[in-house]
Amino acid sequence: MEIDLLAACENACRVLSDSSLRKQILAGSLFAEQPGTRFSANYGLASDDHASYLLGSITIPIAICALMSLYDQKAFELDDPLARYLPQFQQSEYPKVTIKHLLTHTSGLPDQVPNNHQLRSGLSPLSAFVEACEPLPFRFAPGTNYEYSSMGILLACAVAEKIASTSILDLVQERVLSPLEMFDSALGIGKLSESNRMPVQTEFGAPEAGGGAGDAAKWDWNSKYWRGLGAPWGGGHASASDIGRFFRAMMSDQDDFLKASTKRMMLTNHNPVGLESRGLGFDVDMRSSKVSCSANSFGHSGSTGTLAWVDRDASRICVVLTTLPARALDESVHPRHLASEWIAKASRPKP
Repeated sequence: MEIDLLAACENACRVLSDSSLRKQILAGSLFAEQPGTRFSANYGLASDDHASYLLGSITIPIAICALMSLYDQKAFELDDPLARYLPQFQQSEYPKVTIKHLLTHTSGLPDQVPNNHQLRSGLSPLSAFVEACEPLPFRFAPGTNYEYSSMGILLACAVAEKIASTSILDLVQERVLSPLEMFDSALGIGKLSESNRMPVQTEFGAPEAGGGAGDAAKWDWNSKYWRGLGAPWGGGHASASDIGRFFRAMMSDQDDFLKASTKRMMLTNHNPVGLESRGLGFDVDMRSSKVSCSANSFGHSGSTGTLAWVDRDASRICVVLTTLPARALDESVHPRHLASEWIAKASRPKP
């Protein structure tokens, strides 16, 4: 039986409320919108719409929008080789890697560098992660396959830093967050107050994020180091309402923080048939996140317990942010997924 969006939101809220009451999640926030209806709710430690969460990989589309603002200025082309901007990357398959390969996870680079733990426990800057990418072995020839690569995203953002002569943290603030008035968001900590920053339940985190490591308190997801580092593959913060604002702008056919043509290009699948569908920094059909919206959708999920998407056929936005890492539960029963599914299955607006 079909239900309208507000009724779906009530059911999604019940998921987050129950999960909060059972202490399964420390905090959870919901934002949902379609024409004529906008809804937000917060639970646990999240007392209002200003609650800001560590986004995990939802950081990626935001960071890549900052890069693409330079594309709007004709500062680079998608088929430009990485080595044009970072000439130190000349070994192995690197001369074949293009910026598009980095943005669509088809570069052949692995997700993380082998010494990720050592870099983080040593409180290393982002530049050290870039340097650690130089000797990386390739999984496949660039452009021939798909493998999710956080380091590919890092190198794309290193290109942005080189072109703009500024840090990716400042570029994201200047080109994305400030123009969209995302005041409860930052790459890194920015000006966010500590009281509004929700913790991550790190005991359920992946080992490379500090889960189970004895010295992790100084470098895990909740540490001052990681929160301030601003890793463009996972170190952003935002409120659910701010992510809704970001997605609303991406849906708009207006030239604003990006050209409308650039936004459309970012939300188009660039990978060959048979590979994972990916836009530029975006998942463009949400199948990999197991969301029951139409194929005409885009968004991203995050390992910190976050999920956000837009179903363009329904003009519907859904953002579910929690403090419970994705690996803590099977995806089908994680509260972010259960809440999201209520919104995904809501009836579409009548013509």
